[in-house]
Amino acid sequence: MRHLPLSHIVRRLMYKVPLSKVKLESKLSIIREAIVELETIGRSCTEEEFVTSKEKFPTAEHYLRRALEAVFDIGGHIISRFSYSSGKRPKTMREIALALGEKGIVDKVFAEKKLAEMAGYRNRLVHFYDEVTPVELYQIITRDLNDLETFASVVVDVVREPSRFDVAVDE
Repeated sequence: MRHLPLSHIVRRLMYKVPLSKVKLESKLSIIREAIVELETIGRSCTEEEFVTSKEKFPTAEHYLRRALEAVFDIGGHIISRFSYSSGKRPKTMREIALALGEKGIVDKVFAEKKLAEMAGYRNRLVHFYDEVTPVELYQIITRDLNDLETFASVVVDVVREPSRFDVAVDE
């Protein structure tokens, strides 16, 4: 059996598996498209018109769900590059949200308040879709899209300056 020099082992352990730039940009594109579509819907009608429309509610629901899925796909991809002790790796979307704050990818308060809330709402859209109301969805698309923008800008920063976040990004 061949023994590797200690310096070689340390270098191998210190190597960071790079994030996929293509994956990050692809998911970021989904978030940006959703923001544009949701803003357009929110500006095009009153709450009453939104609630009574047969098209606007399901369209907004679709774009918001896709955006939230992309947020947590990105979050999971980023968190997968950090080491965790056995059984401690974040699994749920809420855990991923909190881990992004703990690792300094996003502001800790943003992670605890906004991202954790987004994780809960994504689960509501997917698992309790029959309880989502047009009024609550209209309020989200007219008041809370800046949270998606905030997350998207952080992802852009990660791609541009990965060392600032203790990650690597492939070209």
